[in-house]
Amino acid sequence: MKTDALIALLAADAAPVPRHAAARRLTLALGLAVPLSLAVLLVGYGVRRDWADAVQLPMFWLKLLFPLCIALAAGVILQRLARPGVRIGRAWPLLLCVPVALIWALAAVVWMPAAAPERATMLWGISWQICAASILLMAAPVFVAAMVALRSLAPTRPALAGAAAGALAGGVGAAVYAMHCMELAAPFLAVWYVSGIAATALIGAVLGPRLLRW
Repeated sequence: MKTDALIALLAADAAPVPRHAAARRLTLALGLAVPLSLAVLLVGYGVRRDWADAVQLPMFWLKLLFPLCIALAAGVILQRLARPGVRIGRAWPLLLCVPVALIWALAAVVWMPAAAPERATMLWGISWQICAASILLMAAPVFVAAMVALRSLAPTRPALAGAAAGALAGGVGAAVYAMHCMELAAPFLAVWYVSGIAATALIGAVLGPRLLRW
């Protein structure tokens, strides 16, 4: 068979990819995985006991929103990486870093004038030993679902796509864990929450080339 005939035969049944296919599959993955993360929270941890009082505190909402902003930016980057030839652009990676920079800046503002004993309390809190690991646990369902969705798509940069999937999962996991966590100090969030999200992104970067190969 001649090359031109073979190409024509292979292309005979080709159909255009539906518009927004990547976004739809990733949204479906999130829709299935986030309830699982919430179930892990409710069964294994429970929501914080002072919920009615906590929702009146600005720092509670900051603790909830800054990882969600990371997840949003990572999700946009991920759905672009899932399509060959689509550029990420400069804006979304920058927006991915903005929440981290803001929480670090706030942590520095409250850290610098504090006395040494107060600094220790703000940094370690009462739950630093379990914070990052708990975020990883809450992120696991979202990470698995995102990677499964990516395998049905066409990422050409698997390490970067895996890192974006990890950042998305880590942001969602941190937001879910925030509903249990009693810590409100900005230095604690800047170190341990960011560490949990970064660890998930690093795991994604390592696993991406192995799990997302064509």
